[in-house]
Amino acid sequence: MLTIPLAMIGVIWGHLLMGLDLSMPSIMGAVSLAGIVVNDSILLVEFLKLRAREGIPIPEAAKIASRERFRAILLTSLTTVAGLTPLLMETSLQAQILIPLACSIVFGLLVATLLVLFVVPALFSVFSDFGWVSVTKEQHMDDAD
Repeated sequence: MLTIPLAMIGVIWGHLLMGLDLSMPSIMGAVSLAGIVVNDSILLVEFLKLRAREGIPIPEAAKIASRERFRAILLTSLTTVAGLTPLLMETSLQAQILIPLACSIVFGLLVATLLVLFVVPALFSVFSDFGWVSVTKEQHMDDAD
């Protein structure tokens, strides 16, 4: 969930760079962006926990997980950005309502991709030092039988 505020940095900067006001389509784009970014973060943390369960120390597991998920996260983000860039550059009157939505997603995703790959593993490592996270496999109530 920490990646959502990090993604909003890109949304704000994108709107400032494009000279757009925050509007309802901008907010809808930010909500869509939150779903994308949280998904990337969940996969990265899951890979990190998997490496930690194998006995690798958390800081090293964070580096390995970032390297393992780098291509998948980068390609997912770049394809989304590439798909929305034509809409972002559109000048027709019909597209004017969707440009703030595309701006939120494109700029938020560009910033969040870098931050997910670097900040999330670092924060996980720090939180692990504080004892705030657990890397053991969680048991569900069904598994206790």
